[in-house]
Amino acid sequence: MPRTLLRERAYAAIRDAIVTGEIEPGALVRDADLAERLGLSRAPVREAFSRLVDEGLLESKPQSYTRVTPVVAADVRDAAAVVGAMHELVTRAAVPRLFAADVEAMRTANERFAAAVGAGDVDSALDADDGLHDVLVRVSGNRAAAATIARYTPLIRRLERRRFGEGGTCRSAGLHDRLIEACAAGDVDEAVRVTAEIWRTLADLADSDD
Repeated sequence: MPRTLLRERAYAAIRDAIVTGEIEPGALVRDADLAERLGLSRAPVREAFSRLVDEGLLESKPQSYTRVTPVVAADVRDAAAVVGAMHELVTRAAVPRLFAADVEAMRTANERFAAAVGAGDVDSALDADDGLHDVLVRVSGNRAAAATIARYTPLIRRLERRRFGEGGTCRSAGLHDRLIEACAAGDVDEAVRVTAEIWRTLADLADSDD
């Protein structure tokens, strides 16, 4: 397997384990242990560690330790502000370009989201949430915004998952309905307003965690 794919495989696996809480905040991580667990050499795991340090999911002290960062409300607020701004940008660009099939894909994703929230299935809820918003990211064609969203969303997801597990709820399916209707009507300004409201709810989530 090419080195790039090995590095991406290591990164995705470790990131997902951190986001889901399988590797808990504060846990020490060792390249040799994770390399064995993933069936990889240590090199792609070390490269994944470096990337995850840059993205705020790991912290490292040379020659001493690498560990999972705690969930810090201020970091989540900062990430939500950046990710929200990027979603507003891609929404503004995407709405005039949407086809009926794109809007239908958003409706289907929201149906899955609502069903997952009702069932208490956080993994499926967040997967469906990503699927809905990814339609707008894809249609916008803005690769810089897409990369920024991908980089900072995991910081937000950790808090969302924790609060969901404590009996909270994920983002409102009702807000999604409003977003979808604005997209279907080609109403760019309303779609952007609803997108901003969706991301304000995540900032409020971080505020309540202080």
